[in-house]
Amino acid sequence: MSGTENIDVTADHTGIRRLDIPKGGPLDGAGEAGGARTAREARAHLHLTDGPAPLPADEPCPTLPEGPVPYEELARLQRLHRTGPGHSQLREQLRRTRLLALCGEPGTGRAWTGLALLAERAERAGGGVTRLAPGILLGTSTAQELQRGHGYLLELPAAAVVSSVTTPDTRSGTTPGTTPDTTPGTLLDRLRARAVERGAFAVVLVPGGPLAEQLLGDRRHALPHEPPAAADVLEVHLADLLADAPAELLELARTTAARPEVAEALGLDELRPGEAARLAGHLAAHARGGMSDGRLLAHCRSFAPRQARAWFAAPGRLDTLPAALPELRAAALRIALAVFNGSAHSLTAEAAELLTWELAVTLDPQHAPGRPLFTARPGAAPGTARAVCGDGMEDLGEASVPVRAVWFRGRRLAPAVLYEVWDGHHNLRGPTARWLRALCDDPRPQVWVRAAVAAGVLCARDYLYGLTELLLPLVRTDSPVQRMAAATALAEAARAPEVRPAVDGLLRAWARGDDERERETAALAHGYGLAAGSVPASLAELGRIACADGGVTTSYGVLRLLAGTEPEVVLDGLTHWLRDTRRPRRDLALLTALRAVTTRTSHLWGLREVPELEPYTAWPLATALLAARPGCAPQLSELLRAALTWARSAGAAEDALVGWIRRAARDERQLAVLCGFLPRLAQDGDEPLDVRAATRIREVLEAL
Repeated sequence: MSGTENIDVTADHTGIRRLDIPKGGPLDGAGEAGGARTAREARAHLHLTDGPAPLPADEPCPTLPEGPVPYEELARLQRLHRTGPGHSQLREQLRRTRLLALCGEPGTGRAWTGLALLAERAERAGGGVTRLAPGILLGTSTAQELQRGHGYLLELPAAAVVSSVTTPDTRSGTTPGTTPDTTPGTLLDRLRARAVERGAFAVVLVPGGPLAEQLLGDRRHALPHEPPAAADVLEVHLADLLADAPAELLELARTTAARPEVAEALGLDELRPGEAARLAGHLAAHARGGMSDGRLLAHCRSFAPRQARAWFAAPGRLDTLPAALPELRAAALRIALAVFNGSAHSLTAEAAELLTWELAVTLDPQHAPGRPLFTARPGAAPGTARAVCGDGMEDLGEASVPVRAVWFRGRRLAPAVLYEVWDGHHNLRGPTARWLRALCDDPRPQVWVRAAVAAGVLCARDYLYGLTELLLPLVRTDSPVQRMAAATALAEAARAPEVRPAVDGLLRAWARGDDERERETAALAHGYGLAAGSVPASLAELGRIACADGGVTTSYGVLRLLAGTEPEVVLDGLTHWLRDTRRPRRDLALLTALRAVTTRTSHLWGLREVPELEPYTAWPLATALLAARPGCAPQLSELLRAALTWARSAGAAEDALVGWIRRAARDERQLAVLCGFLPRLAQDGDEPLDVRAATRIREVLEAL
């Protein structure tokens, strides 16, 4: 609450208590400018009308079994496999050195590419292809020795991943718990020597991340896997699945794949090869009549949750901090991206580091992790989170500045990640909640607004947990930004119909209680017009709270409602309060009128879109309403006339109106709006305008 906002002072010897122009808002100027665009983007990324779908129970995740790959499977693979950019380089590396470390994210077709390369070499040598357990790299595998002319596919073992990224012992040059001959490069050297000796070939799959970057930088064994175009993969799989069907079914499947509702349900900018193959199966079943439209769209909506589940399956397998830290960093980046999707890369990266610390000390409270000073090449880390960097803009209220932004390559990934973390991994809730609360204390709206909206989304998933662990600690602090964040989160949570009654009841209790911080939070939350179920209900609650706070915070809440989707309803309520016998409600109407001519529209963003005000965000709200909603003029003039003629508010209203006119004089568009409104202000109504106020306005107009 602003310490400068004294609304009741003794004016003169008459003893009349006079109202002053409210100065600033509850955040005292911090955290307001730039919040409108941030709130809009946060809602767009996290609030989906249908929500992510759960994984269908009848759709198991495909896995490659260990052992010899059957000839029929290899034949099918070679028939369906599509090469990506750089495939010839991969083929040459395997031919020349007999070992290829193929670096890429799971689901990008790297395993199929590896098998296709091995099948090609094995066919020429008269051998077969086998998928091995990773133990052969560490010398712990009981599998038979490599056979001449055969190809072998395996993944780099977790132990090698850990040894490549844990802190080395500076005295010995090795990693604690490892020996020099178990480093990833050495393991690959050993496997290559065995392959050369036996006349075999091997492809080792390496996940993206620090290890892949290390091996790629070494330039001995590793090459990056660039996936083929998803459209090519989809086409070849559809043709194969519908090869025995009439030609019109294949055309139907292609047409269905191009339907906008299918793309909307998928919510991914571009499918990965594995996803394209899975989608082909659904489209083929749909074309044959074995799957309804609704079932097809449900399967499509499960693609993003499936990706989120795969991302958060790996971190839970490692129980020691050195082993888990690389995966914790990747998990933290994905969660931070879910909250800061589309924001500046610097904000996202810093938030991810803060969350990494929270996750690490939760896993191992005895040790706090440091930060790597030198990270991988630009774009590598976002690549592991299915994200991309590019040019963006950040709104600062007065202006926008260019930033290097980062965002998921798919609008459904952000909510899928948050829901997977919150619903599927209970022990992640604690560090995530602490992290969001800390972000909600950042005065920059680009940070706290996004964190607050995310907190509201999570509270709607589990209100009991979210209220206790996320919201109440924010309400009971001395930070005005955190209380505003709590109010924003409560309003966002109330968007869910099943949660709204609980939020409304909580705010009613706070409004009638003795705790000033809880009353202030209730007033701020009702300013969004969501918690009580309607704008009139929120306005009524603000009128009740005004009796306790004197209109300081409640007038800001009412002003935010006035900048919302139903300004006519709010103005009706305010003009009705002018005739109310209770002074707090009359004062609340007058203070809101004063705020309307002194507060910039961009500071009054809400959680609902008001596109008609977008062209006027730099204007005072009163001017913006007159331009965007001309029907508001009669009620607005009645409010301002009352403020000018009543003794309690006349002085403040004169000053506010003069400043309003002088500001408009610097902008021809604003001045035109005011010139059309001022005659109504002076002439309408039953009471004549106060002579002193009319004289001062006339003098200002003459001086312009």
